[in-house]
Amino acid sequence: MNIQSVKDEIKVTVKMYLSKDASGVYDVPRERQRPVLIIGAPGIGKTAIVRQVAEEMHLGFVSYTITHHTRQSAIGLPFVKEKTFQGETYSATEYTLSEIVDSVYTAIEKQGKREGILFIDEINCVSETLAPAMLELLQNKKFGPHKIPEGWVLVAAGNPPEYNKSVKEFDIVTLDRVKRVIAEPDFEVWKRYAFGQGVHTAVLYYLGLKPQSLFSVEKTVDGVAFVTPRGWEDLSVALTMYEKMGAEVTRGLVEEYVQNTEIATEFFRCYLLYVKYNKQYAVSEILAGDSTKADAISLSSAPFDERLAVTEVLSGGVNALCLNYKDALSYERAVKPLYSALSQMGESEGRTYLSQRAEELRMALRDSATGDKKSLLSAINRLLSCSDVFAEAEKVYEEAEQNALSCKETAKHGVENALAFLEKTFGKGQEMVAFLVGVVASPAFIAYLSRNPVPTFMEYNKLLLTGNQNRQLLLDIEKLNQD
Repeated sequence: MNIQSVKDEIKVTVKMYLSKDASGVYDVPRERQRPVLIIGAPGIGKTAIVRQVAEEMHLGFVSYTITHHTRQSAIGLPFVKEKTFQGETYSATEYTLSEIVDSVYTAIEKQGKREGILFIDEINCVSETLAPAMLELLQNKKFGPHKIPEGWVLVAAGNPPEYNKSVKEFDIVTLDRVKRVIAEPDFEVWKRYAFGQGVHTAVLYYLGLKPQSLFSVEKTVDGVAFVTPRGWEDLSVALTMYEKMGAEVTRGLVEEYVQNTEIATEFFRCYLLYVKYNKQYAVSEILAGDSTKADAISLSSAPFDERLAVTEVLSGGVNALCLNYKDALSYERAVKPLYSALSQMGESEGRTYLSQRAEELRMALRDSATGDKKSLLSAINRLLSCSDVFAEAEKVYEEAEQNALSCKETAKHGVENALAFLEKTFGKGQEMVAFLVGVVASPAFIAYLSRNPVPTFMEYNKLLLTGNQNRQLLLDIEKLNQD
């Protein structure tokens, strides 16, 4: 199944295991709570989806790559303890608390969540000495004598043997105690995720043309040539930063992430075209409402693939504007309760509260460096550096409100300006349809549309997209409104 289906399956499983009866007892007893075992190629997003499930379900989360551990750190260190039985004293071996189990208890204390997910990665790639402990973990949900706390669901992941020489095959006894799901790469599913992460438009454009290049592993005379979704996402970050710094993007840079020479070369050529079209047709200016710098005459007579590339860049630009709005709205919603809480506190109490929130955010950022958490931490540090915390908090909140409103208007005008330019240049042809299909594939755009209707877009949408596409769009908006 694709990675989205795997995520949905994990969500349902976690919900099932954490369901309780009227007396507060879990409906599914511990011995029937089979661990979820995800088997999938490296880099397709196994860790990311488990982390997302924990965040979306507001659960605690602890993640370990088990190949980084020794047998001692996994199950604990042995020590000798005196025991008495029927009047006789014996020396018995016991174990200190497993480092992994200890980290779960620590997470319960620091995160304040008694229920959560313990994620163990690369579980089928452990050493011979650690393999028995992993089998016991899957079968009995414990490391050595130490059980995983009640209310914590075990999810594990591993690679198929064709991708990792260290893989240990599980026997039937073990497999009969897990809930195994097979994760496979799927470009359409990854594309929705990539839009939400703000993956570079050049990456999305290239993979839209060559979806089979999302994941590839080939044996060559020079070794294994491969590329993974993780590689594309990391390359996207590098491209964005290189452009921001004004550094030259080379084929060598691409090959550092896309470790397949043929695919890297193809993508690099595609990237150069992306840069050329972005500059030649002044895409940023079009979205801002100034199409005078865009060479519309040349574009209207350009080859179809070039016209299609420009619509892809335009839809990517709209997605970026919607992501900016999403981040601004998220930041505003995070600042508002901060401001409200501080209004009920004195200066000293407020500073203590802010220091605690800052420490919580620093801990959270170690696991997931999201933009809204970074922005909120920056705002808290700003407040702590001021002499009047409440007055500065009021200013921070007002700025957040204004920024969210500005981003909202910028995104709306970006959509309207793109539509106006496309109709003026091409009319209601294939290019317009390609743009509409591109933007409705963006979760950030759909989320924007659910809160901020754009009548111009809806008119074009009804006119040019199929009935099924329109129905799906309306269903997506309705679901977001319900959520």
